[in-house]
Amino acid sequence: MRQEDILRLPSMPMAGPSYPAGPYRFINREFLVITYETDPDLIRMGLPEPLEPIEQPIVHYEWIKMPDSSGFGSYTETGLVIPARFKGEDVNFVSQMYLDDDPPIAAGREIWGFPKKYAHPKLEVVKDTLTGTLEYAGQQVAMGTMAYKHGAMAGNGEATHATLSKTQINLKLIPGVDGSAEVCQLVAINLTDITVKGSWFGPGRLHLVPHVNAPVADFPVRRVIGAHHFLADLTLPYGRVVHDYNKQSDTLAEAAE
Repeated sequence: MRQEDILRLPSMPMAGPSYPAGPYRFINREFLVITYETDPDLIRMGLPEPLEPIEQPIVHYEWIKMPDSSGFGSYTETGLVIPARFKGEDVNFVSQMYLDDDPPIAAGREIWGFPKKYAHPKLEVVKDTLTGTLEYAGQQVAMGTMAYKHGAMAGNGEATHATLSKTQINLKLIPGVDGSAEVCQLVAINLTDITVKGSWFGPGRLHLVPHVNAPVADFPVRRVIGAHHFLADLTLPYGRVVHDYNKQSDTLAEAAE
């Protein structure tokens, strides 16, 4: 294969790439987001510098069901998102993610640095309850519930649109062949082409179980603030590097000399 052909490949392996080139369109993406308070010291420990905590020690636990994802197919993911501040901007730091499909795991880690691991999340309506679960290594480690469509959001979905438009920050860490942190960056992403199709607020509950390889319970639930269920179409574009730890380390080393 010629060099120019190699450089046009979207991903590994060369024979049957794991995922196509982006951007990536999602249709009927369904969310259950349960917001809760936790220990502020744990928030500080869970945010990589130079991200800073906001005043209220809150975490968003999310389930996202994606039945129609270009290049990725149909899958479900779940995980923890920590509201934070970066250079004066309110952002969401994506702390942990668990999903059941290989292509978005590979693409998420390699392109944007999403902290994705393989597991078995599920989001479904059971009778009168929207129910999210996470199973890892044969054990249930998370369960969230929300009263199904008890309170429709007033207005035209502007608040939900703002939620989806908020900048997401990931810690992208990819080792080189010598084991060093060849790529060590904070990466920012902003979803685009967002169409909100439905949005509901209501009461929710969240139960987290300690697990060494799916440590969602490391941010224990102190008080559930509420739950948000919404449906949207959106596009995941490529991101941008907003902080490079290797370059920062080089700058500090030069200053020390």
